[in-house]
Amino acid sequence: MPELLTGKTAVVTGASSGNGRAIARRFAEEGCNVVVADVQSDPREGGEPTHELVPTETDASATYVECDVTSRDDLERAVEAADEFGGLDVMVNNAGIVGPVAEVTDVDPDDYRGLMAVNLDGVYFGAQVAARRLKERDEGGSIVNMSSVAGIDGYGDITPYSAAKGAVRLLTYALAADLGQYGIRVNAIHPGVIETAMTTDDMPMIGTQEGEAIRETLPLQRYGQPEDVANAAVFLASDLASYVTAESLVVDGGMVNTA
Repeated sequence: MPELLTGKTAVVTGASSGNGRAIARRFAEEGCNVVVADVQSDPREGGEPTHELVPTETDASATYVECDVTSRDDLERAVEAADEFGGLDVMVNNAGIVGPVAEVTDVDPDDYRGLMAVNLDGVYFGAQVAARRLKERDEGGSIVNMSSVAGIDGYGDITPYSAAKGAVRLLTYALAADLGQYGIRVNAIHPGVIETAMTTDDMPMIGTQEGEAIRETLPLQRYGQPEDVANAAVFLASDLASYVTAESLVVDGGMVNTA
């Protein structure tokens, strides 16, 4: 059976761990070569680095590029690395951080700016660099931006995070309007509570009383897994979504629309 992404090459930021790691592995399972762009190669959850794991699990190839998404030069190097496999087809702007968990009156300006630099600027410039390369290739392509349910509803105590993710949602729509004439589709994924280091360590929810209360309200009665997010990314990157652009795909077990 043909794979959905055979012959394509993707750059995935933040692909060493969590959702990004799952996206890179699922892309590879579907025949896509992957550039793992991250500040470190070792996964937070342990195990082999993503770029080493891919060729042992699949027939696809992978390479690692050290990439801080707050640096446009780093993003350009990551996109250039796709040339090793024939050139960029898909850009996944996944890298993100939680940042300050505090009431808005207590948020330090430097912490706020640091979060925006990663979660918003990193997406903007990742999309910009990818769009330039995709336009040069003149073969269309797909850009997938990682937002969050917090970019739809907004949540207290993570106000900067909600602001950044909401901006990613509208940025996605604006990019789609700009780039559609070149055959470049731009979409956003909005994960809910996904079981990664972000929800177990950085902003502990899973395993907490608050987290269990949220889980019990979900129609599907479970936390999401990184593979759930990865499957959504495969769809948006593939020709199955050839007429899908300027869209938000919510992967939250029903959290937003049934609250």
